Amino acid sequence: MGNQYKRNILNEYVTKFTQEQVDDLNSRIKTTQDALQWVSDNLHPKVAKASSFGAEDAVVMDIMLKINPNFRFFTLDTGRLPQETYDIMDIVRKKYNISIEVLFPDTKEVEEMVKEKGMNLFYESVDNRKLCCEIRKVHPMNKILSTLDGWITGLRRDQTKNREDVTIFQLDHTHGGILKINPIVDWTWDQIQEYIKNNNLPYNTLLDKGFPSIGCEPCTRAIKPGEDIRAGRWWWEQDGNKECGLHIDPK
Repeated sequence: MGNQYKRNILNEYVTKFTQEQVDDLNSRIKTTQDALQWVSDNLHPKVAKASSFGAEDAVVMDIMLKINPNFRFFTLDTGRLPQETYDIMDIVRKKYNISIEVLFPDTKEVEEMVKEKGMNLFYESVDNRKLCCEIRKVHPMNKILSTLDGWITGLRRDQTKNREDVTIFQLDHTHGGILKINPIVDWTWDQIQEYIKNNNLPYNTLLDKGFPSIGCEPCTRAIKPGEDIRAGRWWWEQDGNKECGLHIDPK
């Protein structure tokens, strides 16, 4: 059935998906390994894992590379990342002997934004913060996704209210109907930590400093005991459902 499915919807000309096809995938494929095996068989090499080098990324990348050592990975270098994130990038690259595609924001866009609104504009308003995320993250992401049939994330349902209804396979309306694959949607934070420990995976050392969610250095802090695992992201904003724009569905 898998090969027939591939012939029907995946060839050099067809790169978009329908909701019916996505629903079919979700009805048949239920596990992380099966999802990533299907992706390897049907979408590679026009699929890539987006990585911010947090705990979830460590797990997904390890499972992916056990299935296909030629899987593609990319990351967004906003120009404001913590040194610990750069460190783990090199550690992971050397451990697995892989290439990581590093995407940068458009220099002119960044220069004009900073000239008009200042270097730390994101602290001044939600609109400013979203603008900064858009220029430093969303625009570079849009460029690479325009070349792919699908992309892989580390989203989990228990991360935020916005992600409670996430499924393993989703139709990415923002990027023209390509496939968005979330292979660890039903994993818990404890399961993530257990996998890292049991498999002796390298991980971002910020995790040991109280950063379960890792973003740009000025926009991420360690969480306090009892806080939500994403409470350290844009902590000065009051809205609990905070996103940078990479995982917003306009539908």
